[in-house]
Amino acid sequence: MRKILKLLTSKLVIVAPLVLLQFGLLVMMIYNISLAYEILPVLNMLGIATCVRVINRFEDPSYKIAWVFLLLSVPIVGVPLYFIAGNKRIPKSLMNGTIKTNHSMDNLLVISEKDDDMMFHYGSESLGFPVYKNTSSYYFSSGEKWFKDYLSHLRKARHFIFMEYFIFDEGKCLDELIEVLRQKIAEGVEVKLIYDDFGCLTMSRKAWRRMEEIGVEVYCFNKITPRLLVTMNNRDHRKITVIDNRFAYTGGINMADEYVNRIKRFGKWKDSAIRIEGDAVWSFTVMFLGMLEYCRKGSEFLDYRQYRDRHEFVSDGGAYQPYSDSPTDGEQTSLSYQLNMVKVARKYIYIDTPYLIPNEEMLDALMLAAKNGIDVRILVPAVPDKFFVNQITKGNYERLIGAGVRVYEYTPGFDHAKNFVCDDKYAIVGSANMDYRSYFLHFEAGILMRDTPSIPYVKKDFLESIELSREITQQDIADTLLAVKVMRGILNLFVPFV
Repeated sequence: MRKILKLLTSKLVIVAPLVLLQFGLLVMMIYNISLAYEILPVLNMLGIATCVRVINRFEDPSYKIAWVFLLLSVPIVGVPLYFIAGNKRIPKSLMNGTIKTNHSMDNLLVISEKDDDMMFHYGSESLGFPVYKNTSSYYFSSGEKWFKDYLSHLRKARHFIFMEYFIFDEGKCLDELIEVLRQKIAEGVEVKLIYDDFGCLTMSRKAWRRMEEIGVEVYCFNKITPRLLVTMNNRDHRKITVIDNRFAYTGGINMADEYVNRIKRFGKWKDSAIRIEGDAVWSFTVMFLGMLEYCRKGSEFLDYRQYRDRHEFVSDGGAYQPYSDSPTDGEQTSLSYQLNMVKVARKYIYIDTPYLIPNEEMLDALMLAAKNGIDVRILVPAVPDKFFVNQITKGNYERLIGAGVRVYEYTPGFDHAKNFVCDDKYAIVGSANMDYRSYFLHFEAGILMRDTPSIPYVKKDFLESIELSREITQQDIADTLLAVKVMRGILNLFVPFV
């Protein structure tokens, strides 16, 4: 009953109907005008002209197909919706903020040594992300293991704690986190927090006040408003914690009870994260401060260098390249990192993803790798969190399995990890899903590793997980009802909208 009451009183229940009402009134107005003045042919011509614009844009094919279908089939809905939400023009305030962030990063993330490895070349030469050697890491195969270690390292903080998560939610984890932060703030530690407003819709204002009252600086990214705005699509999906520029955490885990299996929402929750220590932490420090600079919206200049505390580190012999992804920079960074992993694999590539909705380029790369004899395996949830998204995921099975890709469903519950590992040499742990939103709309973060001691554990975690999973077979696909296949095909038209 408490969960139902919480949902009914959340901002989403207030905002969503208002947005739908505005759009409904706009469509009705256009419809009534079209009847009164017989402009339906004009609207149809406008839909066709808009399709020409869509087709000639440098966009992902799935984006084009979805909009062309909507514009031609229902122009009275498609035309106004496209100009409100589909034009993908980043609002000036968001664009300026993130450009300012990127310029700040350009000045602070200095590539001090070259690494000729092709896998690092894209990030370092095209995007300016340094490669670090003087770093070590520890991989977590579950939220439970991560949270225990996380609190332990928060207690070690002496100067500052930075936290940036898509989701914060009330529960036991948040209570324990607040208690640790209360102690650290009392000791003089500076604590700053960034949350995404959409991801935290179920978080009450009372909970935020609890944090503010103990001294946490709380900042909201992209506040949800009851207006028809394209910017609502752009969310901060990153998961980052930085402690004293000494330790950093990233991965798929958010700050809520289901991520550590304190509560059960979709069966057993499987997730992953990584803790790094050493020089590479500075990249995550700068990522956080860049987003903070935007969220502070014109406050006084923030001196990043005051947070560059230096420590003595012992390298674990590997190489690390932290990276961030922004929808404002014209690059599909997360997609490109993942594609490079698939293309560089020579023996195997294993992938964890909650949503298997890759674009056509990624689908082709996965299928070609399997046809070339590479062991391509993908683990997805058996218990979905979103029905329609899961149906689109299942709709991609036939092509992949037909090409030799092996797909497994994690039968204990929901697999939320976002990992790529190949050839015992490279791995990515990050926040980006294999879907349109992560590739083109969200702010994401991750870390690419080469020859680190963590990589065998990423592989081990995957292999142990598929032992608990069910492999999808050609017979499973053949047994799928025709009506279900048709539904999945229709849903696939609207991938950019889910």
